[in-house]
Amino acid sequence: MTAVSTPGELFDLTGSRAAVIGGTGVLGGRFSECLAAAGAEVVVLGRSVERGGAVVDAILKAGGNASFQSLDVTDRASFDRAAAVLQDAGGFDILVNAPGVNNTTPFADLTDEEWNRLLDVNLSSVFRACQVFSPLMQNRPLGASIINISSASSGPPLSRVLGYGVAKAGVNNITQYLAREFAHDRIRVNAIIPGFFPAEQNRAVLTRERVNSIIGHTPLQRLGVPEELDGALLWLAASRASGFVTGALVTVDGGFSAMTI
Repeated sequence: MTAVSTPGELFDLTGSRAAVIGGTGVLGGRFSECLAAAGAEVVVLGRSVERGGAVVDAILKAGGNASFQSLDVTDRASFDRAAAVLQDAGGFDILVNAPGVNNTTPFADLTDEEWNRLLDVNLSSVFRACQVFSPLMQNRPLGASIINISSASSGPPLSRVLGYGVAKAGVNNITQYLAREFAHDRIRVNAIIPGFFPAEQNRAVLTRERVNSIIGHTPLQRLGVPEELDGALLWLAASRASGFVTGALVTVDGGFSAMTI
């Protein structure tokens, strides 16, 4: 019988490298700090040098290891440039896809431009990231992990977020498709489905009336806070803890999806 790993050993990411796309956002920044605190060397990827620098500074001040890499998730050439940098650094073990943009335009008024942007940022970015970066993650010593960030909007449709919900439903689908596609390269692909966590992309959606409605539909009777995603993130990132987990959609929503009447 093999020895039982301690919790510290199961979730220790020392020696691993992680790339967090959307790492300049509220949740993405938290993901970056969480992975760094567990021992990973983190590359924060996003458009804002200022916000990316702030995340990196916070990690460095806490004793972690991090750097910033500019990335426009709507531009394949930008992915190619970032991949070249990551390849020169020796590849990486963990990829978190956490970009996000939302709007509240009613369906009848939604323009092609808005629709295409919602799909591009929320879904096509995941396609590009997995296609461009996965060759840098193949056959790592402990295997590799891709973690896509989905949304409660990906299930039964929520009002006022059509394009976002459609895109996140696509994230769930591509996650499970790639779990099969990448298994032979020892890359696991899973998704976290957060419930309602206040962040930049949903600020316009979370009006007081809507928040009251959400809380009324959530058994735990509140919104989530970013650190409550740490456990799911670290579990999926750590090959020792979740080495037999791929194609999973892990829901962290306070029971929202379990509520009916």
